[in-house]
Amino acid sequence: MQLVPYSHSNGIDGLPHTAVAADQIEVLMSTAQYKERLLQLIEGAKKRIYIAALYLQDDEAGRHVLRQLYLAKQRNPELDVQVLVDFHRAQRGLIGKGPQVGNDAFYRKMAEEFSPIAIGIHGVPVKNREWAGVLHLKGFVFDDTVFYSGASINDVYLGWQGRYRYDRYHLITDAALADAMVHFLRQDLMGSDAVVSLLHQPVPTAKVLRRSIKRLKMRLSRARYQIPAANQSGEVNVIPLLGLGRQGNQLNRTIVQLLRTAQRKVFICTPYFNLPSQLTSVIGKLLKRGVKVQIVVGDKTANDFYLPPDQPFSPVGALPYLYEQNLKRFAKRHQKAIAAGLLDLRLWWHDDNSYHLKGIQVDDHAYLLTGNNLNPRAWALDLENGLLLLDHSGKLKHKFTQEQEAILAHTQTLSGHQAIESTEQYPAPAARLLKRLKRVRADLLLKRVL
Repeated sequence: MQLVPYSHSNGIDGLPHTAVAADQIEVLMSTAQYKERLLQLIEGAKKRIYIAALYLQDDEAGRHVLRQLYLAKQRNPELDVQVLVDFHRAQRGLIGKGPQVGNDAFYRKMAEEFSPIAIGIHGVPVKNREWAGVLHLKGFVFDDTVFYSGASINDVYLGWQGRYRYDRYHLITDAALADAMVHFLRQDLMGSDAVVSLLHQPVPTAKVLRRSIKRLKMRLSRARYQIPAANQSGEVNVIPLLGLGRQGNQLNRTIVQLLRTAQRKVFICTPYFNLPSQLTSVIGKLLKRGVKVQIVVGDKTANDFYLPPDQPFSPVGALPYLYEQNLKRFAKRHQKAIAAGLLDLRLWWHDDNSYHLKGIQVDDHAYLLTGNNLNPRAWALDLENGLLLLDHSGKLKHKFTQEQEAILAHTQTLSGHQAIESTEQYPAPAARLLKRLKRVRADLLLKRVL
């Protein structure tokens, strides 16, 4: 079948990119593989390890990974090891779990244990407050290999105790791409006086760093990955993308442009069904054009914040129900498209595991790998990135078809909005809170910041 080429007028093909051989791109299918390859890559790194993540948690998995980073540095003192995490997230405990110390205390304890062996652990304050925006960059660099996933590092993301949080996992081996990502981390983040070491006390407060954070925010809103003149010998064009804020957001703009190019089908994964208005508008237009749209979202019980009815209720436990009501309204609006087979809404559920997938596939030749949750917060507040793979020759189709089959293996199709519970069917504490939020219109604010 002849693939439909992209129009150069949409601006996507003209973005800076590197061309990579298809066999240099690997798609992993499971959390177990993520854990295994992460540890292998740490052990095998020869010149550099750069890890950017929302957090590296003080739990069994986090302690093991950080210990392996120190041991790798101990074996090879020339190895450049740098970890970048969100400044605010690193200094607090888990939401809804009561008083806790932050992960930064754990980082300092480990650094003391391994002294004088030293690695860098940096806190990145994208905004003055966590609710206003966080470091949501993804991508680990091991020498010339980029390991890209939406997963952070803790027990559930690595399936350490058996229970897992399902994500997507991709490896791309290309020196130009790895160099571009490391250059951004070093120059635009570590080079800022707002980005501080979490290994030395006292860690400056956001108030002390206020002016530096403002300068960093302005710098990041304009930042781009610097790719050298494109290597034309590869089969797949890889476009690294950045985005912060509503204005001039390269990642947001590319996502919209990418969806508009769809000719036959679109596949979307999002963990929290809370699409920005731009995306709901584009999806509506695709359906009118007869493009098939498949959206996979986690069942409310597979949400990070879900609290089983037998556990004490916390306000954060209302979020999965809030997202589900968003989905119900979306399904009701597009009920005709569902009945016609154009819109396929899938709920992912597998035992007591959780769902954290995000990304977009257009037809069979464009694949967006991203940590962007495709929600208003990602669209406007957080520092996000992504890798867009343009595969005009179809070399990656088999790999991504296998990944899609693995994702869909634990899904069920929604027949329509009637198949989704109403607020009245929810546990009483969740139902009461949702009604209260709606009455004062606070639900609209929550959708923008959560």
